[in-house]
Amino acid sequence: MPKPASPAPTRQRIITAVLQIIGEDGIAALTNRRIAKEAGVSLGSVTYHFETQHELLRESLLHFVREEARHFTELADQCQTESLGIEDAAALAGQVACGAALDSAHLAPFELYLRAGRDERLREAAATAFTAYDRLATRILTALGVPDAERRAATTVAVVMGLQLRRLATGSPADDLVDALLLLARGAACQPPEQTLLA
Repeated sequence: MPKPASPAPTRQRIITAVLQIIGEDGIAALTNRRIAKEAGVSLGSVTYHFETQHELLRESLLHFVREEARHFTELADQCQTESLGIEDAAALAGQVACGAALDSAHLAPFELYLRAGRDERLREAAATAFTAYDRLATRILTALGVPDAERRAATTVAVVMGLQLRRLATGSPADDLVDALLLLARGAACQPPEQTLLA
């Protein structure tokens, strides 16, 4: 008889609960009591693992980014190993976007990025997040043969995140994301850097 899966470590359960709460009701709704209840841990476990709310928010943001980075690294690797064309890569990105449920877990990082704008202690974590996204965008653009991919990565990330925010806010389809990525990638691949909007 197979052994049942062991529960996630306490620290991980707390972080998952924090992202869930932020996504559902915002950062203002975070209390140690609610976190403990959502995570299924004792109240003392929350303060044992995270001494301050700042530390809790920072680690939750970094955890989300690590998971996203892992997911999109697999996408970048697929682009490299399968020699995908621009249309195929955009369609793959659309599949990823469609697979990302419009749920509270995907609202949470936007709340944390806004908080970083008001709290400089979170800015380093936010900068780490965007550096990871830029690095992955560079890999994908390079695999697609887009010239000067590193310089264009931040713009690509901004467009994707903006469209994801729009999708979260309005429920718009992921097709918008695919169309935008195709427009960006085709324009960058066909024009010299000084003639493209991605410059």
